[in-house]
Amino acid sequence: MNMSLIEKNRQQKSKSNLSYIPLSMIKPKTQVVVKSISAKNYIRKFLSDLGFVQDAMVNVIAKFSGNIIVSVKGTRIGIDKSIASEIMTSIA
Repeated sequence: MNMSLIEKNRQQKSKSNLSYIPLSMIKPKTQVVVKSISAKNYIRKFLSDLGFVQDAMVNVIAKFSGNIIVSVKGTRIGIDKSIASEIMTSIA
């Protein structure tokens, strides 16, 4: 019985992770919701100050040479692809 509870917990975690998409993979003209940020603490703080917090709505405006331009809380921000890949989102 104990093993079945552990297995169910693993399945739930794997299902929830499948629904998250890195911001770097989102196509332009798509609206997403920030779910988590897996960057280092100082980068997470920086992104938080820009408005990238859990459940924040983000509009992907454009992509250029791997960089991404997004709109967060009415402000356009350019983000490097490496940082955008650490911002996990779901489609709004």
